[in-house]
Amino acid sequence: MAHGLHATLHWVTLGLMMKYNFEWLRFRRNRVMVQGAIAVLSLSAVSAVSAQELDEVTVGMSWYAQAEHGGFYQAKAEGIYENHGLDVTIRDGGPNVNGMQLLMGGATDFQTGYSLNTLNAVKQGIPLVTIAAIMQKDPQTLVAHKGVGHDSLEKLKGEPIKIPTAGRVAYWPWLKAKYDYSDSQLRPYDYNFGPFVADEQAIQQGYITNDGYFLAQAGAEAQSILLADNGWSPYAYTIDTTQQTIDAQPELVQRFVDATVEGYRRYFENPAPGNALIQERNADQADALLVYSLDKMKQYGIVKSGDAEQYGIGAMSDARWQTFFQQMVDAKVLPADLDYEKGYALEFIDHP
Repeated sequence: MAHGLHATLHWVTLGLMMKYNFEWLRFRRNRVMVQGAIAVLSLSAVSAVSAQELDEVTVGMSWYAQAEHGGFYQAKAEGIYENHGLDVTIRDGGPNVNGMQLLMGGATDFQTGYSLNTLNAVKQGIPLVTIAAIMQKDPQTLVAHKGVGHDSLEKLKGEPIKIPTAGRVAYWPWLKAKYDYSDSQLRPYDYNFGPFVADEQAIQQGYITNDGYFLAQAGAEAQSILLADNGWSPYAYTIDTTQQTIDAQPELVQRFVDATVEGYRRYFENPAPGNALIQERNADQADALLVYSLDKMKQYGIVKSGDAEQYGIGAMSDARWQTFFQQMVDAKVLPADLDYEKGYALEFIDHP
């Protein structure tokens, strides 16, 4: 599934060292020691490595290039992937791209995903595995005008809400189960804020990383209700791969995860290289929008919250997966006997 998170080494002179280093990565218990070893090896080898020695991999994004994917583009722009022995191709997603199909068909090696997609894959017997979670919070929102009383999820019960198909099969069943919403509230989604601005009673799906930017351009005073701050608990912008890839190339998986995580750390510190590459791929990403999106990711703890505060970007936990699985069982989206733990692997990231 190709759809939103890398130490180049000279195989002739460092082959034996790399063999033991990557075995250590796979079974590591001390993250700090591992990262230090990678840094030493990469610095000593980077100048000697040729392009032919890089492992070629392709990662699919869930959408067109944007700030939410910033860590991938930062790792590409700054040579972080190359420093981890990888020649990475980033493949755009979009509304007509079936990322899971591309991943399972071998067109891509990694894919940005979503917790519910992972659990649905388990339900369908598809060997997709989530190996890291870039976003601890799903940026999904409901957007309403200010001053009309639509300022909490509880107050939206019974009100018409514009929700696209993807939302109707993801968070809408949860809203029905937890807040007693009903399908009679559903309205067609417009895919823009034009009709919303014209109707002060309108409520529709949004995204915390761009709601305010586009609403300000339209001259509307509105508020975003972040579902993740009201109990909605999936991981977003996960890194997914196949069980076959994990079994056959665990050290490559480890390098890709480490490099992407490093890319996100660097993006949050100095996003300019990543943003330049994003804008090469997607001219709709204006400077102000990229700045706004990153600011909101920081403000709301989209990437750096929850387990990531202690264990670093990419962290996941059994407890969090269990919580989300139970939400989907309660919402009658998934069966209670689903072996949901098949859908994720914790050995490639630090975790509780």
